[in-house]
Amino acid sequence: MPVNDRARAQAQLIFNGHPGAAAHPAPDRWEDVDDFDYLYREYAVLVRAEDVEEVTGELGRIFEDAGYGDVPEGEARDIQREQVSRGLVRLTVPTTPTLVPDLIGRLDAALGPGVARPEHKVYVCPNPCPATEPGVVPSGTTEPVPPPDPALRVPWAGNNGSGVNVSVIDTGLIPNAAAGHPWLAGVQGTAEEPYTTDSAGDSVIVPYAGHGTFVAGVLRCVAPKASVYVERAFDIAGADYETRLLGSLEDALARDPDILVFTFTSTTHRDQSLHTFDELYERRIRSIKGLVVLAPAGNEGSPRLHWPAAHPGVIAVGALAANWRDRARFSNYGRWVDVYAPGEDLVNAFPEGTYVCTEPPDVGQRRHFHGMALWSGTSFSTPLVAGLIAARMSQTGENASQAADALLRLAASQAIPGVGPVLYPGQALS
Repeated sequence: MPVNDRARAQAQLIFNGHPGAAAHPAPDRWEDVDDFDYLYREYAVLVRAEDVEEVTGELGRIFEDAGYGDVPEGEARDIQREQVSRGLVRLTVPTTPTLVPDLIGRLDAALGPGVARPEHKVYVCPNPCPATEPGVVPSGTTEPVPPPDPALRVPWAGNNGSGVNVSVIDTGLIPNAAAGHPWLAGVQGTAEEPYTTDSAGDSVIVPYAGHGTFVAGVLRCVAPKASVYVERAFDIAGADYETRLLGSLEDALARDPDILVFTFTSTTHRDQSLHTFDELYERRIRSIKGLVVLAPAGNEGSPRLHWPAAHPGVIAVGALAANWRDRARFSNYGRWVDVYAPGEDLVNAFPEGTYVCTEPPDVGQRRHFHGMALWSGTSFSTPLVAGLIAARMSQTGENASQAADALLRLAASQAIPGVGPVLYPGQALS
């Protein structure tokens, strides 16, 4: 992916907060890097449980090659195994950490592409995350954008999402989020602590804090009575290793959702899908009748596949510009993106307090928030589409899969040339 100053700042923030994170290609210094392909965990190779013996044997043969990774004789067989899920194993290999992508390439050639994969770093919409840092709205702003339809806030309104369960995998929920934000009333989630203390001893808002609350707010503006739970999957810099999300994903599925909303994405080795998601999809998600999974397309303005959005079992959502007629400049695109929805200059709930910008050209700028923010990204167009699905379900009695299919047909019928299929707030029943 191309790296600009803002993306470089985001990657550095991730590296500072996540020991063991590495980039491919490996930069000498982030100040000099021009691009990187993906981020991953040093020394780690992910394989399915049934492939462990074959992969371990091939690794032994690779390590016997003279000088590979400067692995001393005798250590080549010291490959540690850790079961990370019922069907997935992490192999920790004794090699130079930045040679892991080369090691995966050798395994691809010997055993077939994708048998072994890196343990990728996933993000709440990467590079940067989200498409912009949160922007200040005028003091006293109390209404979100897009605004909820007042008629849908009453319990008896047909298409308000009533009776639909939605699980969101994100940064958690700010405690007492509904105070001052009535459209968030009843939303539940794992508590997020949005504040830290800076070097001057002042309380400031953590980078990417409030992301899950903002996402839930966007969804509730479209489906005001949907039951929403926000899982906390990201603690540092809106990112983590793919296997560390498994607990949050399992917790979300245990809540028996109709709709599962991911707000994370990643580029990968040779554009292969995420091993962790593939294993979970086959083991759990595929068999749940009617369940719909949505994920953001990502914010690089690129046609490159991003995962898990590009997975055939996931609805990939891109972002429309603020005028609702063009693709947002930051939104990824391509035939793998299923639908576009408004995702630029949305306004919703955000922590109160001071936020210190981390990305150029605004590094060090202090922004003061009063409970609302202006934000952009495909991770915000995604819950808008999820809300439309929930709203349609409550009116028609369809399950989530049936409602999503109907809305995607509508989106295709009003596709914008040069953009693709589109949906707008208020179109749950159009």
